[in-house]
Amino acid sequence: MSLIVMKFGGTSVATPQHMQRVADRLIARHEAGDEVVCVVSAMGKVTDELVELAHQISEHPAEREMDMLLTTGEQVSIALLAMAVQARGADAVSFTGPQVGIMTSANFSKAQILAIDAGCVRDALDEGKIVIVAGFQGRTPDGQITTLGRGGSDTTAVALAAGLGADICEINSDVAGVFTADPRIVPSARLIERIGYDEMLEMASSGAGVLSMRSVEAARNHQVVIHCRSSFDDGPGTIVKEQDPSMEQAIVSGVTFDTSEVKFTIRAVPDQAGVAARVFSRLADHDINLDMIIQNVSEDGATDISFTAPAVELDAATAAVREAVAEIGAREWIVDEKIAKISIVGAGMKTHPRVSARMFSALASAGINIDLISTSPIRLSCVVAQEEFEEAVRVLHTEFGLDGPATDEGE
Repeated sequence: MSLIVMKFGGTSVATPQHMQRVADRLIARHEAGDEVVCVVSAMGKVTDELVELAHQISEHPAEREMDMLLTTGEQVSIALLAMAVQARGADAVSFTGPQVGIMTSANFSKAQILAIDAGCVRDALDEGKIVIVAGFQGRTPDGQITTLGRGGSDTTAVALAAGLGADICEINSDVAGVFTADPRIVPSARLIERIGYDEMLEMASSGAGVLSMRSVEAARNHQVVIHCRSSFDDGPGTIVKEQDPSMEQAIVSGVTFDTSEVKFTIRAVPDQAGVAARVFSRLADHDINLDMIIQNVSEDGATDISFTAPAVELDAATAAVREAVAEIGAREWIVDEKIAKISIVGAGMKTHPRVSARMFSALASAGINIDLISTSPIRLSCVVAQEEFEEAVRVLHTEFGLDGPATDEGE
């Protein structure tokens, strides 16, 4: 007998028919002898619809009330899925995040999981029930309802798997696994059968949407094996686990992109000690998450500072930059909303010093100009014009030998 945590995203439970398909999969695993815990998201576009509804009521709804509103989406899903399982003659019980003791910080809309007391889940499993848990939510120690932010249901599933000592955490979605690139952009992208935590973390942080970065971090920290699979077929999917010698060490494992960032440039910043700290302190005060940061060489006592930030935080970042420019006496600031970050990721890059030269040469041959550049031991990223990102992804995918036969995912 194995204990398995199975997570199903919004597209997997979007309709009653989808719910029934998921119920059949849960029952099949249960009848095969496994203990089954299922984590589900809100149905289809319900979360987006709730956000839109809130903004029809208030231009700036309070984050606490938004969390109270958004958690209702998952509550609908767990109740309906439990009913679907019960209608097929199997025993199931549903729990909200707070009911299973998912304790979080008080950062509304992006809370961090602090602890899980899954005693009620363990009790229900011991009674032979299929347990269905709402993803994306928890509560603070003083009882406030919170949400976990983007990818929160993935994080819930991994955290439950860690807390319960599950044998595997299965993340089911509308894609067949992790590919060498987005098959919608690169039809020749190949399915990656196994990938290490570090590579998957870099891919997630640089734009691959299969798993959330926080869920991969949690899996690595607690050694939870993740199996990414499609909700709609029985394909092999992708195993995410600690790297071992049997796993392929390609120079580059995948090419990712992210079009959800904007670039700020502050011009003629006084080249003095502490000035950069004042700029980024302002951004931190506004709770802005920064990605790439570049400072040019000083000339005539001044320099330029560029950085990227999430587009959804454009208004807050703009306010912070405006304050910083006035405070430090910089000449001006500009923002570019039409950028894309392109990244190549691979553990093999650590032992192949010419990877960057190949990347830049391939992009130059395609006439694609590079703006900002950042690196890690297993990732190399650059910013390009947004209208060129698809071509950049295809060029790099071919350059590093990742092309395979066209997949159904890309059709």
